[in-house]
Amino acid sequence: MLRKILTSCVIVGTINSAHAQTDSIPAPTITGSVDTYFRYNFANPSDGKTNNFTSFTNSQNSFQLGMASVRADHTFGKASATVDLGFGPRAEEFSYGDPNHPTLFAVKQVYLSYAISDKFKLTMGKWMTHIGYELTDAYLNRNYSMDYMFSYGPFSHTGLKADIGLGAKSALMIGVANATDVVAEAGSRRYAIAQYSTATKDGKFVAYINYQGSYGGSFGVTQFDVVLTDAVTSKFTLGYNGTVQSVKPKGSSSNSWWGSALYFTVDPTSTFGITLRTEYFDNKKAVVSAPPTGIFDVTLSPNFKVGNLTIIPELRLDAAKDPVFEKNDTSPTKSTFTGILAATYHF
Repeated sequence: MLRKILTSCVIVGTINSAHAQTDSIPAPTITGSVDTYFRYNFANPSDGKTNNFTSFTNSQNSFQLGMASVRADHTFGKASATVDLGFGPRAEEFSYGDPNHPTLFAVKQVYLSYAISDKFKLTMGKWMTHIGYELTDAYLNRNYSMDYMFSYGPFSHTGLKADIGLGAKSALMIGVANATDVVAEAGSRRYAIAQYSTATKDGKFVAYINYQGSYGGSFGVTQFDVVLTDAVTSKFTLGYNGTVQSVKPKGSSSNSWWGSALYFTVDPTSTFGITLRTEYFDNKKAVVSAPPTGIFDVTLSPNFKVGNLTIIPELRLDAAKDPVFEKNDTSPTKSTFTGILAATYHF
């Protein structure tokens, strides 16, 4: 009997110890989002073309799913991990589905971090790019359709980076990564990446200077990017993004594409706001797969908020230097007009 009592005490003690250890480890933070939209290009070309040369909205006269995302963040001591998965057409386009790794399209971000100190942190894995103003998750943008700079710039990086606090409101990120948007890569070509960020003491004006540049291999890429935001008042914000990317194929001279955009945001109430984006995109030298011309686009996006739900009825005008769009009869035209009704939700 005494042996049974002692055995029971040991078992109970072990269980309580296990519970105590489990209770001491914080639970992960789970967040997520979903977006959906309807797009109609008023030219409605009869050959089925969409008159769309930007990311995530290449459809016509159709209701579409964007992306469903689930993200888990966990921190224990100085170590942390993030798993960010996305499902749907937006996620597939973001991750460039690889037939050799068919499951990787769902991996938006997966990385591990270790904070050596409160001013120095190392991160290894895949993360969304630091370059540009706009973000992959629809609910984080005020405009639903994407600009040209986002669409032809980097989406993600896979590698190792260091985040360094410089005191006050300034910080530096430096790292090395695979080729842009490539998760699994064999070869000698790598990219150096960097970002310097700073802000005013009150945090109303923020600046980011971004860089990526390849080394090794026979194909060269260099990109400089600037993002500025200014909270002029509590209800009016200005944003700016400018970028230039130079590409040098083996045995050829270097050519560049560039872009510049302004964002005007007014939020008269907590449930309604409106953002006007104006962008000029120059690809006259046919550096990327966009039309080889200059394109000016204007996008007006009201935002109606009901809790975490945002409804975005959007109007967009794209006007090019050359006739790269199509009319209804498929004849070429220099401009096109598009309407979008989108909805995003995050939790």
